[in-house]
Amino acid sequence: MKSEHAYRTITEVAELLQVQPSVLRFWETQFSQIKPTKRMGRRYYQSDDIVLLAKIRDFLYKDFLTIKGVQKKLKENTSESHILPVTQQATPAQKETKSDPAITAFIQEVTDIKEELAQYL
Repeated sequence: MKSEHAYRTITEVAELLQVQPSVLRFWETQFSQIKPTKRMGRRYYQSDDIVLLAKIRDFLYKDFLTIKGVQKKLKENTSESHILPVTQQATPAQKETKSDPAITAFIQEVTDIKEELAQYL
């Protein structure tokens, strides 16, 4: 099992969020806040990227907001810590000492779901 701070590929993130990789690539074009690390043409996401993507997914699929609605919501809430990725709030050293319990819980939940799904593959 990967650590909470490990990079994840677009395929892994798509499986965790239950969306297609093409959806994640599209969201990247629509939301400037999504900035995966790119190496040799491949995208790699950190846990704070996954949390942001999960919020976007929920706004779109659970709250039924439009892309523009989500963009507006993210802009309105940029000063709120529950919308901004952790890397924009703290240095890596601060993240190590003050881990956000909500992110940790989310990562654990996603990991559990992934493990359950792996049983069926």
